[in-house]
Amino acid sequence: MVSVIVPVYNAEEKLEKCIMSILNQSYQKLELILINDGSKDGSGEVCKKYAERDKRIRYIERENKGASATRNEGISLALGQYIQFVDSDDYVSASLVEKTVSCAEQNQ
Repeated sequence: MVSVIVPVYNAEEKLEKCIMSILNQSYQKLELILINDGSKDGSGEVCKKYAERDKRIRYIERENKGASATRNEGISLALGQYIQFVDSDDYVSASLVEKTVSCAEQNQ
């Protein structure tokens, strides 16, 4: 399994596209860890909505501590053999996880 960690901070406008790009991966054995780092906009509500719809999503809320601390918290929660980070205002190609896992396994 791959753990995809997304630190979320005030990304309401782009967050849905980010989440959907991860959930629609060709490689489906993944968990999505959304960590809301004290957003002041509606990012938390977007995260909650998707977490209720898809069992692969874990949603965590916390006080703002910055992106590095948020990524570290995600690592401590991750269950996957591999970890990937995606910024909450970005989106990824549908084959990103599959290609990354393939490359990792080919190169041990």
